[in-house]
Amino acid sequence: MNGPSPHLDTGALIIGAGPAGLFQAFQLGLLEIPCRIVDALPHAGGQCVELYGHKPIYDIPGTPVTTGAGLAESLLAQIAPFQVPMHLGEQVDTLQREQPGNEASPWLATTSAGTVFRAQAVVIAAGVGAFVPKRLAVEGAEAYEGRSLFYHPSDLSRFAGQSVVVHGGEDAAVEAALGLVGVVAEVTLLHRRDVFRADEALLAALRERIDAGGIRIAVGQPSAFDGSALTVDTPDGASRRLALDALVVCQGISPRLGAIADWGLELERKQIPVDTQRFQTREPGLYAVGDINTYPGKRKLIVSAFHEATLAAWAVAERVFDGKVPPLQYTTTSTRLRELLGAVPPR
Repeated sequence: MNGPSPHLDTGALIIGAGPAGLFQAFQLGLLEIPCRIVDALPHAGGQCVELYGHKPIYDIPGTPVTTGAGLAESLLAQIAPFQVPMHLGEQVDTLQREQPGNEASPWLATTSAGTVFRAQAVVIAAGVGAFVPKRLAVEGAEAYEGRSLFYHPSDLSRFAGQSVVVHGGEDAAVEAALGLVGVVAEVTLLHRRDVFRADEALLAALRERIDAGGIRIAVGQPSAFDGSALTVDTPDGASRRLALDALVVCQGISPRLGAIADWGLELERKQIPVDTQRFQTREPGLYAVGDINTYPGKRKLIVSAFHEATLAAWAVAERVFDGKVPPLQYTTTSTRLRELLGAVPPR
C-alpha cells in the first residue's frame, strides 16, 4: 500500500501573494487550473501592504482611490470562490525540475518550512524579492527568536497575560502595540525617538491608549538582550533595562532577492527576462509577472502586472492541458464562469 505523497500536487504554483500573485490566481481560477500560493510574509498583499498599506492608490482601473491594504482585501475577496490554498510565512528555497533536463517535467519547489510542491507550471510573482523583517541589531539576539523575540507576529493572542515590549516607530509597531492592549498584562512601545511615523488614525488611537495608561512609551536604542530584559541606551546617555516576557520587533521589512538568485535563472539587474506573449522565462513552464520580470518597455505598475498575469494564465493553460487551450469566455455571458464565481448556482 502506498504511503502519503511527499509533496503537494498542483497545476500551478504561484510564488508571491502580492497583487500580481493574487490576480494570477484569479485568472488561473477562471481557466479551472488548480493553484497554490506561497509567500515569505505571514499575510497576503506583499509589498503593496507592507510599503503602502494605508497610503492612497489612484491608478487601479475602475477604482478612483484605494489603499494597499484595501486592494489586497479586494483581490482576496475576488479569489475567494476558488478557495486557493495559501502557504504564508514560507519562503521558497529551492526550485528544480523533477526530471532535470526534461522541459516537460513538473517543477519541485521546497520551502523554508519543508513543504514540497509539485507543479506543472510555476509563476514567479515575487515583486522585488522576498520581504524579510529587519532584524534586531543586538549581538546574540538570534538565539531568542521564537522564544522571547518575535518579528511581525500575526497572532497576538499568543502573548496573553505577558509583559510585552514592541520595538518600532511606524504603522506595524503602532498597530501591534494597540492590538496587544487588553490581551497582555502590560505593553511598552519602544522607539529611538518620541515621534512616530504612522497613519494619523493610528496615532490618534495611540495617544488615547497612552493617556488611558494602556501603553507606556520608552525612548532609546536597544543595546543588549538576554531573553528576559532589553537594555536600552537613552538619548541622555544613560541606559535602562526593560523587563519583559516577549519582545516584538516591528522595524519594517526589506526586500531580498534571496534564493531566487540560486535557482539558475538568467537575471538582468536582479530581474527575470520574459517574452511578452506568454511571460515565460527561458525555462519552459516557468513564468514571471509583476516587478520581478523585465522586458523591453516594462513599466512597474500594478495594472501592468494584471495584464501580464492574464496572458501568463493562458500560457499555463496550454501547458497544463497539453496544448489544448480552453475557449475564450466572458464573465458577462458564460454560465460556467459565473458558476465558478458563485454568481449563479451550479447546474
